[in-house]
Order: sequence, then C-alpha cells, then structure tokens
Amino acid sequence: MRLRRREYRGKGPNYIWHIDGYDKLKPFGFCIHGAIDGYSRRILWFEVGRTNNNPNIIANYFTDYIRKIGGVPRIVRADAGTESMYVAGIQRFLRSRCEDAFSGDKSFLYGKSVSNQRIEAWWSFLKKSNASWWIDFFKDMRDLGIFCDHDPIHLECLRFCLMPLIQGELNKVTIHWNLYRIRPSHNVESPSGRPDVLYYVPAWTNATDYWTEVYLDDSDVIDGVCCDRTSPTYCLEECRELIDIIMQQQQLQVSSNALEARNLFVGLLYHNDNS
Repeated sequence: MRLRRREYRGKGPNYIWHIDGYDKLKPFGFCIHGAIDGYSRRILWFEVGRTNNNPNIIANYFTDYIRKIGGVPRIVRADAGTESMYVAGIQRFLRSRCEDAFSGDKSFLYGKSVSNQRIEAWWSFLKKSNASWWIDFFKDMRDLGIFCDHDPIHLECLRFCLMPLIQGELNKVTIHWNLYRIRPSHNVESPSGRPDVLYYVPAWTNATDYWTEVYLDDSDVIDGVCCDRTSPTYCLEECRELIDIIMQQQQLQVSSNALEARNLFVGLLYHNDNS
C-alpha cells in the first residue's frame, strides 16, 4: 500500500501565515526571511539582512506588514526558535480579544520545518530560480581569493556592495511569483490561480478572508514594547561611515549589477588597506 503525502489545508487567505528564515547565503553574510500565506501561496514579505535570528528584526517585518493590511492572520506558524518569539507575543496579544478556536495563545504555532511545508516548498523554488546563482557567485569570489568569509571587514563591505542588489532581485522574484498562475493540483484545499488574485479576491474561489483587524492603540503598544528599529540592517554604522569616506575620496559609485558590485568590493578593500 502506498502512503499518501499529507495534504495541505488552508481555509482561505490570512487563515495561516508561514514564516521562516533561509540560510543558504548566510556563510557569505546575507540572511533571508520570508512569509507566505498558506491558502493563496502569496509571498507577504521577502527580506534580506545581516541576520534572520534577531527577534526585533523579525518582529519589524511582521509589524510592517500587518500595518500595511491593517490586520493579522488567524494563525502564524514558524519553526521552533527564539527568532520568532516577539512575533509570537505580538500575534497572541492582537488575537487575545477574539473568540474563535484559535484565539490568544493558539494563534501562534511552533513546529518542525517539515510541518511548515508551504514556505519550505518556496525555499526550494527560490534556490532553483535565484539563490543558486548567488551561491556560485560568492563561492567564485572566495575561491579566487577576492573574498574571505572569516574576515569581518570583508563581510561588511560585501553587504554594503551587494545587499541592495540582492534585495532588488528578491523583490523581482516576489512580484513574478505573486502574479504567476499556479496550475491545478489534486489537493482541493490548494486552489489554482494567481496568488495575488487568490489573496486579494477570495470571492473568486468562494473562500473567506480570515483577517482580524488591528486597532491603532494595540499597534502603538507593540511598537513600544518590542520593535527596536535601531538594529543595523545592512552593514554596521562604523563600517558604513568608513565606506562613505572612501567612496567620497575615491569618487566611487554605487553598483547597479553584480559585476560592478564585485569591482566596488575589491576597490573598497584596496583603499582601506592602503589608506
């Protein structure tokens, strides 16, 4: 007898969000974090930063998005780990007044990565479509002796040169995915269609939007308690100041593609070593 794979069940948009970090670029200084809506498979956010383990930064991604839509999902699911602890607190607080079966503490679920299959499947797609190219790019830099992944100055300069470009690529991948038509599946709980349409127009598939409104007073409370916006996103402030000085003195320009960024990286290291 063949074992059937467990079918995914998401009742409608904003019923469950899956959040997770992607670490394949972490050896090179780039940490990705994302969220996907379980029903529509729409990418909600897709961010690159210097870390995806800082609870403040992950909470900022979450609160930025719930401010954008003015509400929270019925459930948030994440892998076990401290990086999601503020998101768990925020979600449970904002859902504490609700009266459904997943109100309060039940509105945030920890689980193993195999149980977070929606976003795990997305990471597989990302590696095939985008991340593998960057991994090879950084490995080539390392193998050629251009980049040392154990040197903090190298890591900070690489982040400065390439993080905006990587974020731009992630934004393009997100837009493409959210507009791409997902083909029909044997799993009736996963409708076919474009993620943006499935998410924003649930009536198209006779689904219900499980969004819960966030009140302004509650939003102010969570920002005041646990959303520290002082954590550096790209390179450290002291390194950024030095880079700005070198850029100005040597009349260097911000890069618009990966090759230019690599050349800028080499130039920054050269002028730093010989200043």
